[in-house]
Amino acid sequence: MPQGSLEVFLASAKGLEDTDFLFKMDPYVILTCRTQEQKSSVASGSEPVWNENFIFNVSEGAEELKLKIMDSDIGNDDFVGEAEICLKSVLREGRIPPTAYNIVKNKEFCGEIKVGLTFNPEERSPRDYDDRDEYSRGWKESSHSDRDRTSRRDDSSRGRRHSPERERDYRGRDSDEDGRRGGRRRHSSDED
Repeated sequence: MPQGSLEVFLASAKGLEDTDFLFKMDPYVILTCRTQEQKSSVASGSEPVWNENFIFNVSEGAEELKLKIMDSDIGNDDFVGEAEICLKSVLREGRIPPTAYNIVKNKEFCGEIKVGLTFNPEERSPRDYDDRDEYSRGWKESSHSDRDRTSRRDDSSRGRRHSPERERDYRGRDSDEDGRRGGRRRHSSDED
């Protein structure tokens, strides 16, 4: 999945159900992309116009943009409806002009919201791709000969003799060629 920034142009909405009885509704939108959340300004009426831009960082796992339309009230705000926009086409094409998306509440149509999307991929150097490819394959394989050479070098620098039949297991304990661990180091007086 590409990484970069997603610019969201929140244009307007229409056909919203007015949840206020005495006054005009005061709608705003909560925009959510994965764990990032932003909030629009509060507009007025059932056909609000925002003309606002929002920017989200897009990374692995970002598949949709959620728009939750709320009506600002004193005390508790009322839920008006929501829209979900799949990001696959904008990530592929780079830009989707302002388009109307259905707003749904309790699985019923309750208006539409007009949103434009622009995806700006993150500029990556060829080195970034090489590093990612190297680590996406997992641990680099190392041969025993590399480890033995390193071990011999380390032992000789400490004045110790390296015994090829004895290795250290992954916990750092001594082990024989066939993998048996010993509780003590071998001594020159030990019998084979």
